[in-house]
Amino acid sequence: MRIADWYYDVISPYAYFQTFRFDDLPEDLEIRFRPVLFAGLLKHWGTLGPAEVPPKRTYMYRYLHWLAARMGVPFRLPPVHPFNPLKALRLAIAMGGDRETTCRIFRAVWEHGDLPDDDDGWRRMCRRLSVTDADERIASEDVRSELHANGETAIAAGVFGVPTFVFEGNLFWGFDGTDFLLDVLANPGVLQDPAMVRAGSLPLGKTRNISSPR
Repeated sequence: MRIADWYYDVISPYAYFQTFRFDDLPEDLEIRFRPVLFAGLLKHWGTLGPAEVPPKRTYMYRYLHWLAARMGVPFRLPPVHPFNPLKALRLAIAMGGDRETTCRIFRAVWEHGDLPDDDDGWRRMCRRLSVTDADERIASEDVRSELHANGETAIAAGVFGVPTFVFEGNLFWGFDGTDFLLDVLANPGVLQDPAMVRAGSLPLGKTRNISSPR
């Protein structure tokens, strides 16, 4: 059995779309679901999220509607975005972190518009997951510690965005990285191509000092 870690945040619509590609993965691949705070990754690497760049934000939302129609999957933007996903991420851990629970939380957000940082949205999300003691579960120190540890492990692995698969030390970032992962799973030699090897040691040329416009 091969193993891949899937780092995700429910704040990411691209992670939601990638859940529909899980059935394309080979049966001998075990997915370990690793919820992380996307904001923590952005802070560590000193970057902005796509929704924080105004023209990129508009483009992304339009593209997502196009992608949903193309894939034939349900999708609607939640009432606001970005939102605080912390409670949903902790809930995923508290409920065992399995594929079914993870996908149900994604559907609550990206199909039904239930946001974990909104009282009514949180209650609806919990009802959809048939959990009556969610607040007590997510307050567990073990749950909090696991989410924190996931973030540290992700950063140590070089994860800079979500969703990201990590397989045998290699990163496969984004919804559009799914086919890249599938090719590598079918033929690991893909990563041994000289061009691929060179990509990991290409000298850095010009650099810029980047700061938030705010």
